[in-house]
Amino acid sequence: MTLTLRFLCGSAVISFFLLNCAGRKQPATASAQLAGADLKGKELFTTHCVSCHAMEQEEIGPRLGGITTLLSEQELIAFVKNPNHAIEAGNARAVSLSKRYKMIMPPFDFLKDDEIRSILAYIASETKLHNIAPLEVKTDTAAVARLAQPVIKSGLRIELEDFVTIPASSDKMPRTRIANMRPHPSNDGSLYISDQRGIIYKIRDRQVSTFLDLRPDLADFVNEPGLGTGLGSFVFHPEYLNNGLIYITHTEAPKGKPADYSYNDSIEVAVQWVVSEWKMDDVTSPAFKGSRRELLRINVPSTVHGTQDIGFNPDAAKGEKDYGMLYIGTGDGGSTIGKHPELCHSMQSLLGTIIRIDPLGNNSKNGRYGIPADNPFVNADAGVYKEIYAYGFRNPHRLAWHKGTLLSTEVGESNFEEVNVIVKGGDYGWNVREGNYAISSKDLKNVYPVPETDAGSFEKPYLQYDHIDGNAISGGYVYEGPIAALKDKYIFGDIVKGRIFYANVDRGLTDHSIYELLITQDGRETDLVKMSGSKRVDVRIEYNRFTKEMYLMTKSDGKVRRVRNAFTINQH
Repeated sequence: MTLTLRFLCGSAVISFFLLNCAGRKQPATASAQLAGADLKGKELFTTHCVSCHAMEQEEIGPRLGGITTLLSEQELIAFVKNPNHAIEAGNARAVSLSKRYKMIMPPFDFLKDDEIRSILAYIASETKLHNIAPLEVKTDTAAVARLAQPVIKSGLRIELEDFVTIPASSDKMPRTRIANMRPHPSNDGSLYISDQRGIIYKIRDRQVSTFLDLRPDLADFVNEPGLGTGLGSFVFHPEYLNNGLIYITHTEAPKGKPADYSYNDSIEVAVQWVVSEWKMDDVTSPAFKGSRRELLRINVPSTVHGTQDIGFNPDAAKGEKDYGMLYIGTGDGGSTIGKHPELCHSMQSLLGTIIRIDPLGNNSKNGRYGIPADNPFVNADAGVYKEIYAYGFRNPHRLAWHKGTLLSTEVGESNFEEVNVIVKGGDYGWNVREGNYAISSKDLKNVYPVPETDAGSFEKPYLQYDHIDGNAISGGYVYEGPIAALKDKYIFGDIVKGRIFYANVDRGLTDHSIYELLITQDGRETDLVKMSGSKRVDVRIEYNRFTKEMYLMTKSDGKVRRVRNAFTINQH
């Protein structure tokens, strides 16, 4: 008998009734039929709501074709403005969807009624154009079983203090899109924080200034639609104080520029992810002034799961083989949910990989970077990308090193969030594995026991939690600072719910237990939902390896909070 297990859908994106049609090309007649409110609606859902839904099939959330014939305009406007109200009121459809997908959309109360009507008008026109019947939802609210060990409630608390507020980069939510923090390589006390909208800020003595604004230098730079666009990540070269080199990833609108990774032109290119090198003229300057050169350009079929993080191994000493090698994590680009699973989980694709390059070398195909001689596939057959260090990822969202070991967090699809120990040449299984289970790219909601015949074919997660405990993992770091209660703990969290977790790495990477850290501020127990004022917390966890200080950043309010202390209380 084949065992099929139905689980909950989760993602970094949380929305029910707004859709993503960006991955599907529109017929020529469709554009001709769009006018007025429909065009405005397309622009609005592209800006605010892309990457979670499609019209004609389930993806991260339910399909939305036909929703305007199923529910009234008044009901839909009310839901968009206050989704939680429908669930708290016991609406059977809303409750059933929330249980199935384990999500509640944050309130879009900043949208005007006319703007929501425009979105609904666009949905209605697409529904009519493609003759889409509404999705039938069974109102079965029975509890779902777990596949992963539950997160364990611990007695450990962290005390947070406000550190700095990053300026709003938009008058709409989220106010900021702060994503990464790096300390200055000189350990001069300054910190650098990126906003996906294209800005890197410098923080010195808690004062914020603009270090680099990419937008004037990049004519085709885009930071929307979707949550996976804009300035993805940045990192200083280990020899920055001598060479002034900074590496940055960003998205550009596809304008016909040739890519180093491309695919059949029948599949749309939604954006191009670009890795570039920025050279400071004077490393003592408080703001960037210098030049830029492009290293790598990748075509991506949607606006999600892109090149989210890059980094150098900070534990590698000068003269060692890993010193100065740049690791670049790129997700599957939404290829699996976009019905093109063949574009990932392949060594002939850069989608769904962590690659390792020498940014100062020149033996790559395009001659702009080097391929290290000790890369695992450097002697592979023609067609294999020799840059690949490990592959089989959906979204390797954050990279971190601990004593030379690379850890990568994997934002999951329907059932699991993972932390992986990255091994040279490892295959991590997406899109035929999720967590410790098998999955089919044709049915991303169900997972299955792994057949005994290929049980050892893929690398298993170090840590995993299911979508009862969260929706999308936020990567972290191993704390090695002076707060004794946090020593040797890998601290990470959940982007959406803002829960903070830890694992005890001092017990070895064979201990797979996950514990929850609770939060206090000003002597009172609280949580990041309350602190940020947003039901979608959008938390990022950062660490200064020089000062051994840890920070929590939240996009909606632009706050950077520092971990001040930690203590344990007895659990009874």
